Amino acid sequence: MTHSNSRPLVIVTGPHKKLRFGWWASRFMLWTCGLRAHYVTPASPRYPPGVVGVVISGGDDIQPRHYGVIGDAGANYDPERDALELEIFKAAFAGQLPVLGICRGAQLMNIARGGNLNQDLRPLREHTPNKNTIFRIKEAVLEPASKLLGIVGPSPLWVNSLHNQAIDEIAAPFRLAARDRDGFVQAIEHPGHEFMIGVQWHPEYLPYAKQHRKLFAAFACAVKSSTKTLPVTDSGSLP
Repeated sequence: MTHSNSRPLVIVTGPHKKLRFGWWASRFMLWTCGLRAHYVTPASPRYPPGVVGVVISGGDDIQPRHYGVIGDAGANYDPERDALELEIFKAAFAGQLPVLGICRGAQLMNIARGGNLNQDLRPLREHTPNKNTIFRIKEAVLEPASKLLGIVGPSPLWVNSLHNQAIDEIAAPFRLAARDRDGFVQAIEHPGHEFMIGVQWHPEYLPYAKQHRKLFAAFACAVKSSTKTLPVTDSGSLP
């Protein structure tokens, strides 16, 4: 077995909680692809040097003020996490590191570039379920020319659903990569970047599904071929 220290280092951002199911699931998927991961939260914002990839994970809704909306949809917010992840994503974007955004992470990527969100999909859904589940429950229709289709194809892709918000207006330079049967955005991607993809579902909870493993494998491939490292942010990196 490859020694862990020879594995490329990525960070996974997430909430500061005792039960860290998303982190545990993501760490497993990344390990199977030959990567080692370090968890970054508002309570533990520092990371080791040499980070060559970023995963922005799911969690609480992003505060609407970050995309120019007053009020809320009765959601829980984590402003410290919002600030940390926006800082990290902007540094990763400027440094051209591979980035995978998961659910909230995809939304944050879009907001960081000036896009916005649909705050509450529940009353708008007609062809897709409102039920939240880690199991595959609906179809994501992949765009024919998308990088995502080339990675996980064929379309449609069966995905899980743990969200009540989704990307509305897609910010440049991102483009649509997938929609669901109601037309809501399920994935975005940067066409000029080797790997910068945000998905609205949770592939880390689907290790038994080959197409979702392929997404992590493609991220790992981009990480292993990257020569960029994450710049030091205001939060700083570990010495």
